[in-house]
Amino acid sequence: MPEVLVFGQADSLLGIAGAASQGTRGKDELEWRTLSRPGEVLEAVPGVIVTQHSGAGKANQFFLRGFNLDHGTDFATSVNGVPVNLPTHGHGQGYTDLNFMIPELIERVDFRKGPYYADLGDFSSAGAADIHYVSFLPQSIAQVEGGSFGYARSLYASSHLVGSGNILSAVELFHNDGPWTEPDDYKRINGVLRYSRGTPEWGYSITSMSYAGNWNATDQIAQRALDVIPGFDRFDSLGSNDGGDSQRHSLSAEWHRADTDSSTKVLLYGFYYDLDLFSNFTYFLDSPQGDQFEQEDKRGVGGLKASHTWYGDIFSRDMENTVGLQIRSDSIKNGLFQTVNRHRTDKVDYDGETISGTTREDDVWEASLSPYVENKVQWADKFRTVFGLRMDYYYFDVDGDLSANSGTRDDALVSPKGSLIFGPWAKTEYYLSGGFGFHSNSGRGVTQHVDPKTGDPVESADPLVRTKGVEIGVRTTIVKGLQSTLALWLLDIDSELVFSGDAGSTEASAPTRRYGVEWTNYYTPTKWLSLDADFSFSHAEFRETVEGEGVQGRHIPGAIDSVISTGIAFYQPGERGLFSELRLRFFGPRPLTEDNSVRSGSTSLLSAKVGYNFNENWTISVEGFNLLDNRDHEIDYYYPSRLKEEDAPHNDIHFKPVEPIAVRAALTFRF
Repeated sequence: MPEVLVFGQADSLLGIAGAASQGTRGKDELEWRTLSRPGEVLEAVPGVIVTQHSGAGKANQFFLRGFNLDHGTDFATSVNGVPVNLPTHGHGQGYTDLNFMIPELIERVDFRKGPYYADLGDFSSAGAADIHYVSFLPQSIAQVEGGSFGYARSLYASSHLVGSGNILSAVELFHNDGPWTEPDDYKRINGVLRYSRGTPEWGYSITSMSYAGNWNATDQIAQRALDVIPGFDRFDSLGSNDGGDSQRHSLSAEWHRADTDSSTKVLLYGFYYDLDLFSNFTYFLDSPQGDQFEQEDKRGVGGLKASHTWYGDIFSRDMENTVGLQIRSDSIKNGLFQTVNRHRTDKVDYDGETISGTTREDDVWEASLSPYVENKVQWADKFRTVFGLRMDYYYFDVDGDLSANSGTRDDALVSPKGSLIFGPWAKTEYYLSGGFGFHSNSGRGVTQHVDPKTGDPVESADPLVRTKGVEIGVRTTIVKGLQSTLALWLLDIDSELVFSGDAGSTEASAPTRRYGVEWTNYYTPTKWLSLDADFSFSHAEFRETVEGEGVQGRHIPGAIDSVISTGIAFYQPGERGLFSELRLRFFGPRPLTEDNSVRSGSTSLLSAKVGYNFNENWTISVEGFNLLDNRDHEIDYYYPSRLKEEDAPHNDIHFKPVEPIAVRAALTFRF
């Protein structure tokens, strides 16, 4: 049998981690978590909240460290090292769709926060997570699931020895309607095929993944609709025939080697991605025919990640020097179109003027070249340093249907980063980290000069926006069985213009500042019981007064300020026995306007999982979600919209309700 490595939240991060907010969640922890959607795997990262504001097949909404990260901006996610975030996306910059992921195959989730790491670049200023799949399963898995609201899922996953290597294969079939009056009817199929050979010291793997899904969508609803439309319910829809379809097909190859003198890692990847998304958030604001629009994104992506590390010494002290190179190329076709019942068409506004069926259509080539260097030195038994320098060069070539918004542009940034680590004393280590980072803006925004709807002149967005962060923290395992970290952090983002995929134009944003504290705890008093409690509190503000919908202020709409996640898991040792988990997730109220006059409510969700292993082959489990049946909201916005029955627009809170209490059951056979 091949060697099987199990990763967890291990004491070994003492002497390894570069900051207090760095960590790992292993398979032994992840498999007990309740997951209502694949993207919630990222909630294993302390402080992260994963929600949804539209159909289930769309990328999730993410929150972390005072950010409404939208669909992934400023949080870099990768699977087996392959980046998931999509720049210059048709819907939102950094779009992160994790519906292609199969949770049962996850070996571990490695996470880091802040711009302190030389090997992390675009989208990583708030944080980053790399999700690793297993190369080999100790047993094949056949699983069927069923549950509330038309939920059904089946999974087959298996490993086999082929010569001196391993083949991992998996297929997932999925369907879910959700509680919506107009069912999501979300259908997806996932497939994984992976060949791997070697050991941690030398080896390689080739991985192919394919995903296809289609769905209907109930978008967020205006709060006033519950009062002014007779019989209207929070699970009803104000749109018509919204939804979409998406696919992603990838191939990657990884090679690594290591000895006492050096180590090398190389990753080559390519994938094809396709999304057609139909949405209507304002209902009848612009046209009596409705405001539904289509966003198209088709792309081919290719990239390289390579690094080489030398192990040596300086003044008889251990030293590591690393050089790395990252290259990425995206060939993109974007489009924004007016639609009625998913058919592209011209419309008329309330003055009888024509609204063109094509708002904008662009072919974009975006390429980046990012070399970096990093130095680690153990200067003394209780003191080590990590210093890095990264350069990012970006090139944008936009060929649009409007010549004024076409053109080429490039930009480059150099980002120094570093950490000072003291200890450990009494199994306690102290960290001081700081660095410069960035995030890129959409290629369509950096070459744009006129608004595609109005023809008015607009300011182009900065290609690369500087971020600056610092963090002071502590990590301790002084209490037996308890691993605890505390981090105080601050992050500034320079003045920027942000491209809005929904509008097809740029929107102004002022410089921002965010700061906060995170306290993470994981306690295993016995081998069969674990408790975790993560607390995150932050403050976010514009560094100057800005104007919103008729208001002025320095609050950042949607900025999350408090997150609490806590759980208790029980596992009866041996082949036969009970296992269970109870988890509470809370995220607090948020400002929805710049003057803080309108705020969202808080959201509390209690979930649980209980199961029984009959033997090494058969397992049955039941999951329950929103067990208190709270009527909270997944997400809230404040903006103008117009219902079909109204004569004029109204500013209002628009929200997506959390799903009501739901139950799912699974039967698993391992062989």
